[in-house]
Amino acid sequence: MELVKTKILTKTAASVVIFAAICVMAALSGPHRTADIETAPWYSIIPPLMTIMLAFLTRNIILSIVVAITIGGLLTTLPSDQTSLMAILAGLKTTVFYPIETLTNIEYLKILAFVPPIFAMVEIVIVSGGFKAILQKLLPLIKTQKSAQAATALMGLVYFIDDYSNAVIVGSSMRPVTDRFGISREKLAFLVDATSAPITSLAVISTWIVYEVSLFTVTAQKLGIEKDGYSMFFDALTFRFYCILMLSFVLGHILFGCDFGPMKKAQDKAQKNPPVNSDITAPTKNTEDKPPARMLNALIPLAGLVLFHISGLWIDGGGPAKITTFSSIFHWQYWREVVGSTENSILILIYAALFSLTLAVLCAYFSGSLRIPDLIKCIISGTKKCFLPCLILISAWSLKSCCDSLNTDRFLTNLLTGNVPPLIFPAIVFLVASLTSFATGTSWGTMAIIIPTAVPIAFALDGHTYGLTTTITLGAVLDGAIFGDHCSPISDTTVISSIASRCDHIQHVRTQLPYSLFIAILALFCCYIPAGLGLAPLLSITIAITVMVIVFLTLPRLSRKNTLP
Repeated sequence: MELVKTKILTKTAASVVIFAAICVMAALSGPHRTADIETAPWYSIIPPLMTIMLAFLTRNIILSIVVAITIGGLLTTLPSDQTSLMAILAGLKTTVFYPIETLTNIEYLKILAFVPPIFAMVEIVIVSGGFKAILQKLLPLIKTQKSAQAATALMGLVYFIDDYSNAVIVGSSMRPVTDRFGISREKLAFLVDATSAPITSLAVISTWIVYEVSLFTVTAQKLGIEKDGYSMFFDALTFRFYCILMLSFVLGHILFGCDFGPMKKAQDKAQKNPPVNSDITAPTKNTEDKPPARMLNALIPLAGLVLFHISGLWIDGGGPAKITTFSSIFHWQYWREVVGSTENSILILIYAALFSLTLAVLCAYFSGSLRIPDLIKCIISGTKKCFLPCLILISAWSLKSCCDSLNTDRFLTNLLTGNVPPLIFPAIVFLVASLTSFATGTSWGTMAIIIPTAVPIAFALDGHTYGLTTTITLGAVLDGAIFGDHCSPISDTTVISSIASRCDHIQHVRTQLPYSLFIAILALFCCYIPAGLGLAPLLSITIAITVMVIVFLTLPRLSRKNTLP
């Protein structure tokens, strides 16, 4: 107990010292011109900095943001009249105004409207047994340890809609299979964790996409970038080095059968003493009357979601008018232009989610998998699960409004422009986002904190144009948030992966950490820094994968040499 108290006091003291030091440096090195001081004061960095510090101490991103925007509201009035009670009351009134402004913003409300139907659809697909049926079809094809790992990774890649349900479905469904082939629970947890957030974040249709696009859209509007949030998302895809390399690593290390570090020890132990599945296998009541699970319960709603969304973007973006030849519709540039011309992307997502939910209800009902009361329960349950993500969205948007009122982005732009080389700025952003995500345990919260501050700086470093530094920075923020989330023991996705895989949580973090660090180092030195210097992203990824393959080929030989007498 005393040791725990000592650690908490040490962490708190260190955080306070760092916070104070950054504030002092900001005050001393900030803009010296009177106009700049008035429009972008040094204390404008306190709300986002306070969010990071409190999130590190409390592990509660929402509480941290609430405290930060309260301080931000007071900072809008107190500096001009520190002793006035009216200034304090005005500052508190401003604090209350931030979430009110968020909840009265039509665009924000559209984004929030997308979340409940997609979560409800996911709940119905799970409960109706659609994914269970897909798994039953896969089982006869699994005959070796490699194929068991490959099937696990494939399930993670196929289910790209949501990272939480991805981890739950893949972990719990594949656990009996991996146990049968002597695959450690640590390896299962890694495969689940490494294919959940990365594929969901990269997917053009997921529970993440609307959040990522909304952050880009708001930032673009503020900076005057004539780009739609979707278009910016597609631009950043080629610079999502960590996610791309992590998915490549998952497939490559299965193919080469190469494990290292604590994971290798866990695998060796599992080979000698295979994990035992402790699930209760007793049959449930009325199993004879319950129809078998059907793949169509999952395939039809998911296909409907994808097709409706793509068709809607195609029509709204003027796709038919942009067809020059039949082959043009198969070109990537054609779809970038179509998606970039879309004006109602959020509405299309809402309609696609409602359409998919309708298909899920119809499939589950007419297949006999769920009755109407069960469907209502699923919809209510799915809607409840979206409460926390929506609360994070509202809090993040409120923090953004707070930073906007204090001109945080302008202060940081003035501070860093001319002092940070544009070539390495995306790499710095990747590191900052990684540390923030590791400290907070949330990738969404990290995106909300970093994007509104980092992208304006990159835009200024590009000479106030939408250039290479800005585009790479978009990818660096998203990837850094996911890397830190992978390493963090307090990450919700990491915890869910451990629970679904029945793996000791600390063991999961210990065994996954070397793999995540290895991929992050490759992304940083083989991709982000070279890409900032102008190297083509495809060539950067090729170099990183080449290094990865060399490691896969070299490590087993080194391991055999070390074991020889």
